[in-house]
Amino acid sequence: MNLKRLLGGTAVGVGATAVGNRLLRGERSDLDPPLGRPLSTYRWRGFDIAYTEAGDPDSPDLVLFHGINAAGSSHEFRYVVDALAEEYHVIAPDLPGFGHSDRPPLLYSGALYVAFVRDFLRDCADDPTVLASSLSAAYTAVAAADSDLAVDSYLFVCPTASTIPGRRTWLRSLLRSPVVGEGLYNLLVSKPSIRYFLVDHGFARESSITEEWVDYDWATAHQPGARFAPASFVSGFMDLDVDLGATLAELDVPTTIVWGRDAELPPLSTGRTLAESAEARLVVFDDADLLPHAEHPEAFVDFFTD
Repeated sequence: MNLKRLLGGTAVGVGATAVGNRLLRGERSDLDPPLGRPLSTYRWRGFDIAYTEAGDPDSPDLVLFHGINAAGSSHEFRYVVDALAEEYHVIAPDLPGFGHSDRPPLLYSGALYVAFVRDFLRDCADDPTVLASSLSAAYTAVAAADSDLAVDSYLFVCPTASTIPGRRTWLRSLLRSPVVGEGLYNLLVSKPSIRYFLVDHGFARESSITEEWVDYDWATAHQPGARFAPASFVSGFMDLDVDLGATLAELDVPTTIVWGRDAELPPLSTGRTLAESAEARLVVFDDADLLPHAEHPEAFVDFFTD
């Protein structure tokens, strides 16, 4: 193959990728509200942060922080929000860079989310209970340990400060790049890929994964600017360099840690160690992975409201 033919083939490939990327881009108007209710806006550091309210505003506040992943959003709580709203005033934001919130091309970091959690709890809730999962649980713990947040109690689902050890600047730059980076990102958030990750470490049972869940994850992952926060996540920049056990031990309000018995990233042994360090209550759900609140919503709500 001569150089001219090679360059021509490369140009065709890049052009096809660019066209494919353009066809896959969604519009915000096409994305349904994550929890089936109207959205409100919280203005924070130049971001418009979308959040859902549910339940009686006079009921105790319950703030829900979704986990971080390429298709993350408050839709994670879709199966429990109605029941929780019967007893709480639920407030559930889409984190900066995700869902219906603004997604500017920033270099997202764990420190940004710690600051957001701290400010959101101060500005939007009154002595709330906080339910947070995965990395967002670590952001909440660090925010609470470093400030004087008024919180009634914490419930952390599979909390972790580190998901992808190490930081890879080259990978973040690649995924942020136009055409090629966007093409690679679109492969990462294709429907087969989304389902694979949900089966691998989201749900213990594949039968629990609905088409509605996959479709929503796909739609939110294809909004304008959707790849910038995940680019930082998969390259390790969303992690926190903290001893999470020690941080949890600093919290001076009741703390419960929830774990799925089938979870491996991280495993239940990590949950036991964290609970022991923090002198926290540990609740284990059988036949569950990292999303027990989605896989066993009725049992989760019964435990939560007991």
